[in-house]
Amino acid sequence: MTDPTQGAQPGSDLPEPGRRPEEEEQATGPVIRDKRRIDENGDLRSSAEGRSEDKVTDETAAPGAQERPTAEEPTASADAGDGAADGVADGEEHPDTALAAERLDALQRTQAEYFNYKKRVERDREAQKDATTARVLESLLPVLDDIYLAREHGDLEGSPFEKIADKLDTTLTKLGLTAFGAVGEAFDPTHHEALMHIEAEVPEGSEGTTIVQVMQPGYRLGDRMVRPARVAVADPS
Repeated sequence: MTDPTQGAQPGSDLPEPGRRPEEEEQATGPVIRDKRRIDENGDLRSSAEGRSEDKVTDETAAPGAQERPTAEEPTASADAGDGAADGVADGEEHPDTALAAERLDALQRTQAEYFNYKKRVERDREAQKDATTARVLESLLPVLDDIYLAREHGDLEGSPFEKIADKLDTTLTKLGLTAFGAVGEAFDPTHHEALMHIEAEVPEGSEGTTIVQVMQPGYRLGDRMVRPARVAVADPS
């Protein structure tokens, strides 16, 4: 019997003893695989056959290459890293949420302080306006006292200055100035200043100290007293 290994020349197609066909194919050079979906008879090749050949082709084309995950199939390590990427465990509040709540609280406090400041400024502005008006009216009190005495004595009636005095009273009333203190009123030390206590008849029905003469009327500017009424009082007999 003739030994098949005898007479074999270098470069022959016979495989070397002890070597597998796959190793022989890798050693000889690139391997071409038929990946056509239709065979030579014109029939559709089975999907199982195509997948097996594709797998063999991939393994032989790139020996030792690792299969990479596709975009549609994320790896488990990527999913596990989503929560750990922000450094927040399940059930814990995110740092950005806590920071947003802190900033919102600071904004609300600032807004409340601004509203309080605005109200305080408006209140102070009104008080300053009333104080300024009161100072101006206080400087006019001597003039108003002269007009009051002229009316009491009948010097203004029919005179050219009567209309001027009426216009002045109307203007001061629009500014909020009101006069108080009249004969027959009960004496109130918080609103009246008694310059004299005399023996005189008081109106019927009076039970206490009563005003019997007004020397200078009192004036108010809103709720603020500019000057108390200066009067003479008497007690009922």
